[in-house]
Amino acid sequence: MLAALAAVAPGQPLREGLDRIRQARLGALVVVGDDPAVLGICSGGFLLDAAFSPQRLSELAKMDGAIILANDTGRIARANVHLVPDPTVATSETGTRHRTAERVARSLGVPVVSVSESRDAITVYLGDEQRPLLPSGLLLSRANQALQTLEQYRKRLDATSAQLAALEVEDLVTVRDVVSLLQRTEMVRRIADETEVAIVELGTDGRLVRLQLEELVGGADGDRRLVLRDYLLECSGRRIHEALAALDELEAEELLDLRAVAARVPLADPDLGESVQPRGFRLLSRVPRLDDAFVERIVDRFGNLQKILRATPAELCDVSGIDEVRARAIKDSLARLAETSILDHYA
Repeated sequence: MLAALAAVAPGQPLREGLDRIRQARLGALVVVGDDPAVLGICSGGFLLDAAFSPQRLSELAKMDGAIILANDTGRIARANVHLVPDPTVATSETGTRHRTAERVARSLGVPVVSVSESRDAITVYLGDEQRPLLPSGLLLSRANQALQTLEQYRKRLDATSAQLAALEVEDLVTVRDVVSLLQRTEMVRRIADETEVAIVELGTDGRLVRLQLEELVGGADGDRRLVLRDYLLECSGRRIHEALAALDELEAEELLDLRAVAARVPLADPDLGESVQPRGFRLLSRVPRLDDAFVERIVDRFGNLQKILRATPAELCDVSGIDEVRARAIKDSLARLAETSILDHYA
């Protein structure tokens, strides 16, 4: 559906053609796809195979029947076509044009756009979904409201992340602290996903909204993965993928319950009050000019964050590829990060 909405978003040639039809107070039925399954339900009409243009689409809408476009909407395949979809396919629509659109979309799985002459509305059908095309002003208002909500949640996420960093340095982390951060990151991600849908529908009108969204969500997903690498029972790519999938599957009510979140993510202990130790991926990722390969080796060598923080430069030199100069730089960076985390938390 997102791909279909992107094809009919403001700034796209197809959207310009649909707007021309609506402004002329005409109706239309446009099928995006000319594969054999679509052509198999076509009756009558005539073959065009002409390059698409908004003007041609609006002129062809003056005739009765559906218009068939190529899959990439770059060509008009047929016009004035009578569609004969499977009549046994269920539909909730009452008008003839909309009933046909919904049945074709459900039975063939192709995007179908219906322009209503009486309601002055454009609706996109795909599978079991249908989405009316809203005015850009209304979409912008909704997107801005979502951005304001996202900004508040991002502030809470940053505060929770800073608190966890300080607790990690002091070795006072509990399962509750870890799950709280996972909960916050998941909330931010879901609000961002909803905003992304509005941006897709806005098309070229949503460029500024996209820039704001990218600024607000920057780094949130990476931090979520680092937390999982630090605290999952088994730190493997497959386990992290499974944990992310489990978080995605949480219902909204479950996401608000820390115990429900903890039950879905295999941490060291499901008891929210139990103490846990990070492996150190999250703090080491903040050390300048320290790539992932070195982070992996350091964690493999020392096992947890407290041992890494207590390691001397000589012990860090035992890690493959780390010389004395780099070892001292890592030690100094970790000391600064630890001090900053504690000061920020208790300031």
